[in-house]
Amino acid sequence: PTPVLDGLAAKGARFSFAHAHAVVTLPSHTSILTGQLPYEHGMRDNSGFRVKDGTATLATRLKSAGFATGAFVGGFPLTKRFGLSPGFDEYDDQISEMKSDVTFTMPERPANEVVGRAVDWIGRTSGKFFAWVHVFDPHAPYAAPPEFASRGERPYDGEVAWTDAALGPLFDTLALLPRPTTVIVTSDHGESLGEHGEATHGMFAYEATLHVPLIVVTIPGSGDDGASQRGVVIDTPVRHIDIAPTVMESVGLTVDPTWLGASLAALIDAGSGADRPSYFESMTYNLVRGWAPLRGVLRERTKYIDQPIPEIYDLASDPLESRNLASSQPDQLQLMTSLLRTFNVAPPDRPGQEAAEVSAALRSLGYVSGSAPERRIFTEADDLKNLVTIDADLHRASEMFQAGRTGDAIVMLRSVIDRRKDTADAYISLSHAYWEGGRVNEAITTLESGLTNGAPDRDIRIRLGIYLAESGTDIPKAITILETLPDTDVEGLNGLGLAYGGAGRHADAIATYKKILVLDPTNGLAHQNIATMLMQGAGSSSSAKAASFAEAEGWARKAVDVDPSLAKGFTTLGVILAQTGRKPLAIDQWRRAVQLLSLIHI
Repeated sequence: PTPVLDGLAAKGARFSFAHAHAVVTLPSHTSILTGQLPYEHGMRDNSGFRVKDGTATLATRLKSAGFATGAFVGGFPLTKRFGLSPGFDEYDDQISEMKSDVTFTMPERPANEVVGRAVDWIGRTSGKFFAWVHVFDPHAPYAAPPEFASRGERPYDGEVAWTDAALGPLFDTLALLPRPTTVIVTSDHGESLGEHGEATHGMFAYEATLHVPLIVVTIPGSGDDGASQRGVVIDTPVRHIDIAPTVMESVGLTVDPTWLGASLAALIDAGSGADRPSYFESMTYNLVRGWAPLRGVLRERTKYIDQPIPEIYDLASDPLESRNLASSQPDQLQLMTSLLRTFNVAPPDRPGQEAAEVSAALRSLGYVSGSAPERRIFTEADDLKNLVTIDADLHRASEMFQAGRTGDAIVMLRSVIDRRKDTADAYISLSHAYWEGGRVNEAITTLESGLTNGAPDRDIRIRLGIYLAESGTDIPKAITILETLPDTDVEGLNGLGLAYGGAGRHADAIATYKKILVLDPTNGLAHQNIATMLMQGAGSSSSAKAASFAEAEGWARKAVDVDPSLAKGFTTLGVILAQTGRKPLAIDQWRRAVQLLSLIHI
């Protein structure tokens, strides 16, 4: 039940057939805020992409028009690092990040916290404002507060009920303002919950993940109880790219003529309107694993999904998409294929490389990351429908690790590799299981077999180099492997610095970590690693050692300053303080590190 949102919709316009253009967080929100399709703004996945500098968004446009602008986000994929912050006076994204090899955590903050920050900002803001309030709770892993967890049949239902309740104070605050406020509520994507074999979202683009809620309503403000407002349900197809034009028109600003979307204002007034064909895509598994890209179009109630095995659905009679009509309707297939070709279907740019902690944070939320080489030809073996069990088994293996069933996870991962030998993340997960179990040689052999079997090699090479270095098995080989990676690859540089350190090449390690800081000045782990190298490379004389430890302390303090959630930073700082005669202060730092690690493992 969603009484808060239901009450909002009862006084505004609810669109019953609204659709996203992507099925993962970052590309979908970028479409909402820019009014552009994914191939226009360039964000094709959560991992490896950044919004281009100078991209015009609702924030930049409205700020230029004199609006105060604030963003309050609840999920890691929308933190500042991904590039949506320009134009916002305040971009509140205080979410703990992962800074270790711990695989499972929840880089998000609860809806009531996000709403509380937004309400506080609205209360401090005079004049006209634009606020983007993003709540992330109805997202795997589902963990609603106890009083909401039992609502509905599934844990997901409890998350939805909790989020609905948490939004109430936001709308109550708006109702107390002395002027009306236009509110638009939507979702970036849906959740499959097992439909078509998909547990959550990010792979397919069936209605469970592509069809989204959309409500447009004006909250009248104090002095008007809204009794005269009557809700309307509009069945005309609408799209995320229609939101930005709606916002611009609602405040009397010019709608960008290059936008493919159109304002919903006239449609709301009329109650119905002409069809709005919609493009959609799901690129994650193409970009990460080299599987077939998924694109499609919606025209009225007909949906076309372009895969090696094409799909056509009549959503009016088959809303669950259980009857693929492609083979029985060749004319319709040709028509929809031609419609898709009116959009840009060129292969997407390949993703850039993410730092280890970013990949880990995204992985903890169920998102795969990595980079597969570009391919142009795909067969039915690459169709996502034929690979969904592979993906499901990879997720099951992760769940087994979480439950302490490492042996079962190893068996599952071996099975995945037997069925699809180019699945890089299976080799990486399997090698990690061996490594954590002290089976170093098997971990290294697993990664080497991944390279032999043609799995996308960047992530495998980094992990192989790190394992060779950390184990001391073959540090020169580790350095050779890692030196071949681009010097713009933050994770690769981190591995190379580690290998240099293992070889006693402390100056080279420090120079490598400093390269990371040129690329990412707020990388706390690089600051901490420099501190460690300075300690390890300290001279033998007391004066040289004192100078090295003093410099190391500066780097360690900078590490925890730029990243207060970095447990390793506090541990290193504690070591420096202890070694320089300040044990009580050292104990304080170690206590802080233990507290942070306990939070990670909750």
